[in-house]
Amino acid sequence: MHIASVIISKKMRIATWNIERLKHKTDIVLLNSMLEELKADILVLTETDNRVAPTNYKFCIQTPKLTEIQSDNYLESENRITLYTNYEIIRQHETYDRYTSLCVELKTEHRTLIVYGTIIGIYGNRNKNFNADLSQQIHDIEKLSKETNFCFIGDYNTSFGDNYYFTHNGRNELNNVFKDCKLNLLTRDIVECIDHIAISENFTTNMEIVIGEWNLDKSLSDHKGIYVELKNNGENNKTNKFKVLCKYTLCTLVERH
Repeated sequence: MHIASVIISKKMRIATWNIERLKHKTDIVLLNSMLEELKADILVLTETDNRVAPTNYKFCIQTPKLTEIQSDNYLESENRITLYTNYEIIRQHETYDRYTSLCVELKTEHRTLIVYGTIIGIYGNRNKNFNADLSQQIHDIEKLSKETNFCFIGDYNTSFGDNYYFTHNGRNELNNVFKDCKLNLLTRDIVECIDHIAISENFTTNMEIVIGEWNLDKSLSDHKGIYVELKNNGENNKTNKFKVLCKYTLCTLVERH
């Protein structure tokens, strides 16, 4: 299926953060405040808890409570993935593990966007669960990315910009599927980062990409928060306390013979 390029008339901010099962629960008010100030159009929280609940989103969808499968290890408020957005949710797609990933189709200004929020390997990348998760989620990517523009977002348990935390097999398999399915890993070069955002090439063609992060000292979680902002080159960029890492423009390359 041919997926047409997208023209975005206003900036779109997509963000993700692993909040580490809310181990820093004394800072719930601060966490909610930061997430509301972020003003993302699409926000995916991983290892999350429904006590963290930013109020400036029209729609929210969650994976089931983890007490359904492990009542001794989790609180009633815990789940693995929550997606917040101000875009209309058209439908939900099935994933291979409904407790570890969720997938929704959103109606954006111009075209639909399938967003797949996930954790690859809930026990890290050294546990055998990681490779099983990876294999099944790659199958999901291959299937769903053919339908329309696609965003794969969340905790990959894999760094790409350095050797902070990764396995060769995990990194290679993800690089291969992103190449085959024509997905841009926008957060590839961020150091000490295992949470990422990959999105269809057609969705980012000729767009300026702003990449930022927060929780750099990892005081509120053992993960940094990451966002990407897509916008037309003519728009002015306003900075705030979320650190802007870099800006660049992705363009379609045309071979000339």
